[in-house]
Amino acid sequence: MTELSDDTFYLYDLRVEAVIPEGAAIYCGAKPGDYFELKGEMLTLPEGQGISIYSLASVLPLLAAKQRPVHRNDWMSTDADIACPDPNCGSRLRIIRTGLRAFSHAATTAVPLTPLCEETAT
Repeated sequence: MTELSDDTFYLYDLRVEAVIPEGAAIYCGAKPGDYFELKGEMLTLPEGQGISIYSLASVLPLLAAKQRPVHRNDWMSTDADIACPDPNCGSRLRIIRTGLRAFSHAATTAVPLTPLCEETAT
């Protein structure tokens, strides 16, 4: 039977930085040094800094996957640059893992853990 007393899991903290190639045309409003951070489910921007909703939309689907530990050979462990969704814009967003944080299953959801042998296929 699976031990359920330890409901700890781990997620990486992420920093997502704007990469602005020298001389590239930038249409999304990104500036060198722009970034946001993701710790658990909380996304934060520095005071007074914004991000294009279109740029955010391009990187958002990858953030949950980048937060999770993966096999070292998985492409998710190495690929980190996301192109601006505007094909004429030269900026990219770079996802950087900055630390590993522990979470409790019970503190993040009301759905209880069940032993693996009791899980049903969906």
